[in-house]
Amino acid sequence: MDELVKITIEGSTLSAEKGTSLTDLIPRLKLDHKPLFAKIDALVVGLDTQLEKDMEIKLIYADSDEALDILRHSAAHLLAHAVLELFPGTQTGIGPAVEDGFFYDFLRDTPFTLQDLSEIEAKMRELAKKDILIKRDIFSKKEALRVFKKMGQDLKVELIQEKAGEQVICYRQEGFIDFCLGPHVSSTGLIKHFKLLSVSGAYWRGDEKGKQLQRIYGVVFFEKKELEEYLVLLEEAKKRDHRKLGPELDLFSFNEDLGAGLVLWHPKGATIRHIIENYWREEHVRDGYDFICAPHLAKLDVWRRSGHTEFYEAMYPPMQFGGIEYELKPMNCPFHIMVYKSKQRSYRDLPLRWAELGTVYRNERSGVLHGLLRVRGFTVDDAHIFCRTDQLEEEIKRVIFLALRLLNAFGFNEYDVFLSTRPEKYVGTIEDWDRATQALDKALKDAKMDFKVDEGEGVFYGPKIDIKVKDVLRRSWQCTTIQLDFNLAERFDVNYVGEDGQPHRPFLIHRALLGSLERFFGVLIEHYNGNFPIWLAPIQVVIIPVAERHNDYAASMDKKFKENGLRSSVDLRREKVGYKVRDAEINKISLILVVGDKEVTNGTASLRIHTVGDRGEISVDVFLEKVKELDKNKSLAVNF
Repeated sequence: MDELVKITIEGSTLSAEKGTSLTDLIPRLKLDHKPLFAKIDALVVGLDTQLEKDMEIKLIYADSDEALDILRHSAAHLLAHAVLELFPGTQTGIGPAVEDGFFYDFLRDTPFTLQDLSEIEAKMRELAKKDILIKRDIFSKKEALRVFKKMGQDLKVELIQEKAGEQVICYRQEGFIDFCLGPHVSSTGLIKHFKLLSVSGAYWRGDEKGKQLQRIYGVVFFEKKELEEYLVLLEEAKKRDHRKLGPELDLFSFNEDLGAGLVLWHPKGATIRHIIENYWREEHVRDGYDFICAPHLAKLDVWRRSGHTEFYEAMYPPMQFGGIEYELKPMNCPFHIMVYKSKQRSYRDLPLRWAELGTVYRNERSGVLHGLLRVRGFTVDDAHIFCRTDQLEEEIKRVIFLALRLLNAFGFNEYDVFLSTRPEKYVGTIEDWDRATQALDKALKDAKMDFKVDEGEGVFYGPKIDIKVKDVLRRSWQCTTIQLDFNLAERFDVNYVGEDGQPHRPFLIHRALLGSLERFFGVLIEHYNGNFPIWLAPIQVVIIPVAERHNDYAASMDKKFKENGLRSSVDLRREKVGYKVRDAEINKISLILVVGDKEVTNGTASLRIHTVGDRGEISVDVFLEKVKELDKNKSLAVNF
């Protein structure tokens, strides 16, 4: 009688003859989708793997994030393999999967060229077609160091010395071997649809004083169609790049004389920011918040007490005044806590909801600065809520609904939502963590939001909810964070007097809904391609007179519009009408009114809508009321 093994898979336990392959076993499960590969004890294997003992198996499908991460990581190894074959002597750094693809860092005296990228990609395809088996090796630390020293891979030796335990996991494909925890696909033949995109500079271990490396970026997908669609979106994203559109539309700029990562808001950009801030304030008043305002720096002792000097690396060096050290604020939290502690609080006072558009300063490395998306001085739509245990769930739910209301108004209605739970190292009691996590979980469910649980991915001071919006190109952007904090309340000894007359620790909820206003503005520019909806447009309408004799009529219209709250302008330049219209279109002004003899006589204007075209003659009063309605309703489309 053949020996049987017991296999736990997809919630079922099956018996199979020893030596049976996964390919033969899977049809017995009657699955809706065919898996790509499987994971056994953290090792990814092919479906041709033979089952030799009792085991638990997890199937991995192409539509899962895990599968794509594994493919991306494997493609990074394929990239490094190709580089070493083409350019012997190159040192390899790290090569992780990232949100949009993968990269690998290399140390080499000669810069990679675009021609080099083309040759590397061709070599990757050659290696993929060879369908090389990818094998997992386990070395002792001593043996691993010997192997990588022999290959001259000094960067890997450094990583193994610092990060490896007594056992070192490596992955091998032919002559290429890498220090890596994995997992990976079972062979290079599964890496088919990829594209190398660019090369840029990077610092070893992120240290600007360290070695200068070259980072090659790429993307990979399971299906050719997915790759083609991504490349189309990538070209569209280049057209929408806020770093290009911002200066073109006269919204913002940077100036090296001022300092890297510091934004200059031009009148048009500042107008949009003003609109965003006003709406933000209105919604917070409506939701029961009060506003506070804090200074831009504090004594260094404040940041020692909060733990920032110990744990937060992006702080600027302290400055001295009168022998006392001060620090530019990287966060707003301690200020809000000090307002709370300015007087004794009772259980009757809670909840307290305090919001601030607080500007903070972070000493980001120059290599990570990226337009408005990563800057050194920025404003956070911050708020802190102090509440009792019995109020926690309701307060979290209120924050979620407020976040959705705000994001929807700006045109974002698709989200990726994550609930991050207690990590291995944490502060606070397990009871508080469990209570807080349950409150976050229930609030998300009550809000009918689909979400993923990131087990153990909360920060040490509390569980959190992250809401990432999806833009028109289906890219995901981090906006809303709702964070429970057991750390600062403890460090600053925050209390309230309970109904029993005793001191009690309130729950402290940090939350930012839009995140950084600078970053959010950059996302808005790219989402709308600079074609802002009427309620956000810095100039809602431009009036173009056909000849000088029509200037007074145009000016009177402009005056009437401004008196009614419209953001209008009149183009009195001595240029042809066609030139002015083209200029307005280039500047993405939504509504263009052309006025000539007929319009003056009829009290009308000829309407043109950006990206739509001519819409004919319209009464000035009808036009005014329609725009006021679109503005009031925060309409995302222009409907005339």
